[in-house]
Amino acid sequence: MPAPAEALKHAAVVHTLRTSQLFSGLPMADLEAISALVSSKSLDKGSYLFHEGDPSSGFYLVQRGAVNVHRVNAAGKEQVIHVFRAGDTFAEVSLVTPDGYPAEARAIEPSQVLLVQKAGFLALLRHRPELALRMLASMSSHLRVLVAQLEDLTLKDVETRLANWLLRRCPDSAAAGPVAIELKTTKRVLAAELGTVSETLSRTLAKFRGQGLLEVKAGTLVVREPRQLRALLRRHLGETA
Repeated sequence: MPAPAEALKHAAVVHTLRTSQLFSGLPMADLEAISALVSSKSLDKGSYLFHEGDPSSGFYLVQRGAVNVHRVNAAGKEQVIHVFRAGDTFAEVSLVTPDGYPAEARAIEPSQVLLVQKAGFLALLRHRPELALRMLASMSSHLRVLVAQLEDLTLKDVETRLANWLLRRCPDSAAAGPVAIELKTTKRVLAAELGTVSETLSRTLAKFRGQGLLEVKAGTLVVREPRQLRALLRRHLGETA
């Protein structure tokens, strides 16, 4: 019988697996099989989990905290791909490529992550076709995030990118009432995600406030009237409709 501390740790791992989007709804037998492949790692704020090109040990599930996955260009500028939080999985693509991790991963707050070991999980996939389909769905979801980010970065200026970013998070872009958007990351990380710097983002937020489009509260951005923001975006894009 496992020691009480080990039993609690195992129960916490199974709970994390069960509450993640990737593994939710799986039968307990599958969760137990996956938990046997998992190891836990604690990260201090600012600590790197892996660097681009590092050999892949497997993919990760955030148990608590937040991990910033990004790439660094030739000029040394950091481009944020996504910030992953509790319940999110990342680096699944490293399971099917021999080139190692395709980006950098750094904790932006004290974090705990679970490593799902590569060799054991690939062996498990051969006997669990449903898991393979779930992995495809997860990678497709990450691809949609990248496509949306690429759309932002091809827009001509920071105002347009920020307006597009905000509207994508409004359930109804034609709404006349206010919509609150929780800012789950720092302004510096959001600026990097939008391909700019904190100072430029702050000026753009201030401009939107001055135009009555936005309110900035502690940890929250309130779009006062999404349809007005959508009209601004269309003007920036040269649309008349």
